[in-house]
Amino acid sequence: MKEVNPQETSRAYAFEMWMNAPMPMVTFFKTLNVSRLVKISRKSGMKFNMLMCWCIGKAARDVKEFYMLPVGGKLMQYDTIAVNTIVANRKGEVSSCDIPFCDDLSLFNQHYLQLTKQVAESCVNHDLTESMVIGTSALAQYEIDGAVGMYSGIFNNPFLIWGKYKRRLLKTTLTVSFQFHHTQMDGAHASRFLDAVQKEINKLRYSQQSSK
Repeated sequence: MKEVNPQETSRAYAFEMWMNAPMPMVTFFKTLNVSRLVKISRKSGMKFNMLMCWCIGKAARDVKEFYMLPVGGKLMQYDTIAVNTIVANRKGEVSSCDIPFCDDLSLFNQHYLQLTKQVAESCVNHDLTESMVIGTSALAQYEIDGAVGMYSGIFNNPFLIWGKYKRRLLKTTLTVSFQFHHTQMDGAHASRFLDAVQKEINKLRYSQQSSK
């Protein structure tokens, strides 16, 4: 992680326009076809939420805007990304867990299981401060259509929220909300990212994965 001069990046205009805006966050909604993820989750024993997190990281990996983030009034550049998930801990509260992204789904799954278990038992957040973290929160027991207004003024990280997926006659769908800081990316970047998440879901094959 290092500070960069916004004027020497593609985000120069956005930094000038949005860095000090009272509400710089934008939220998009998209309904994804997650039939493949549900099927693979059932056959492999891998958690649906883990598969979603991996597809999100895979989609973000090649988008250069995901490697920059406004932090404390500065524009920071990162070499790696991570995906965060919210964990129900043993005290009945929630804790935060950052999982380093890697292309290898089996390895990502191992990290996901190990770290979420560690956080659940210790009730201590696992933070990867040297990575650009994509936040997620799965409210899988509830039928929600998304969330807005999550901006704290402290954390500017991109964030996705989803609830219970919906079974239909021919497919299973999941509506996600994606919040991002306008300094980090524009609407076109966010739209392409969400399209890429769907493409990664569509490309996933059970034969290439292992639950071991």
